[in-house]
Amino acid sequence: MKFSTKLLAMISAVAMLAACETAPNGSDGKGGKGGTAPHDGSQRDLEVNVGDRVFFDYDSSVINSEGEATLQRQAEWMKKNKSVKVSIEGHCDERGTREYNLALGERRASAVKSYLANLGVASSRVSTISYGKERPAVAESDDSAYSQNRRGVTVVSN
Repeated sequence: MKFSTKLLAMISAVAMLAACETAPNGSDGKGGKGGTAPHDGSQRDLEVNVGDRVFFDYDSSVINSEGEATLQRQAEWMKKNKSVKVSIEGHCDERGTREYNLALGERRASAVKSYLANLGVASSRVSTISYGKERPAVAESDDSAYSQNRRGVTVVSN
């Protein structure tokens, strides 16, 4: 009996320590990852300090309020990094035909580009490409995966 009580206490202690562990890369929950990335206009700088992606609702290219906040941070970052050019990748979940998703991905990428342009980012610094459903971020076929695959990703292209 004493052995199982000690074992239970050790397991509980390990579980409590694991629960206190910080998220990898100092995730800040704002689309960026916080942490120790450089502030040098690199892809890592964008990903960690700003956030490189916005997410879309099913069958939509409308930017939601969370996406607007991310794009506002991206526009400010691009204004600070005046020589940086980016490509906006439009992505979709696996539902729908290849052709439909390529068109939807293009609408998503164009919506991101237009939003950045409205915030003062020169259109000549931003290109777009659609990958449709060809490059999923998450390979599963469920609502959680679908929501992560419906995205626009900003990629430094210098």
